[in-house]
Amino acid sequence: MQTFCADESIDEIISRYKSTVYGIALARSIDPVDADDIFQEVFIAYFKRNRRFSSEEHRKAWIIRTTVNLCLKAHRARREIPSESLPQRAFTFALPEENELWSALHEIPFKYRIVLTLYYFDGLGCEEIAHALRITPGGVRMRLTRARELMREKLKGDMFDE
Repeated sequence: MQTFCADESIDEIISRYKSTVYGIALARSIDPVDADDIFQEVFIAYFKRNRRFSSEEHRKAWIIRTTVNLCLKAHRARREIPSESLPQRAFTFALPEENELWSALHEIPFKYRIVLTLYYFDGLGCEEIAHALRITPGGVRMRLTRARELMREKLKGDMFDE
């Protein structure tokens, strides 16, 4: 665990949280260009606010919460634009299995997608996720269970034999 230091440079903060912020943004937006925009907005907001945090966990929770809020704001703005006028950008992985997993992940609701992303890709525990998303640890565990069930159903026949 990183120790809390109020005098860290922008590069240190971005380096520490880049995969978390981009992962959440990409999980929500699907589009890498939109994820890039959200990524930039999160760190601009962080440094404009010049916030002081009582601990590293508090900073991490603020960054995650801000990322989620900016994702929701971008999603609302995008819904107001007619879909035929939006550019269609493809995002693909090298392996077909990765593309199937990515597609299935984006077919489930965001509230489940976000806990899967934070738990499996960022390695956060239920307590950390709960703090960042302002829900109970039991709520995180329930969302993880439901997310796994939804993913299993989406991938049935592809990756699961059930």
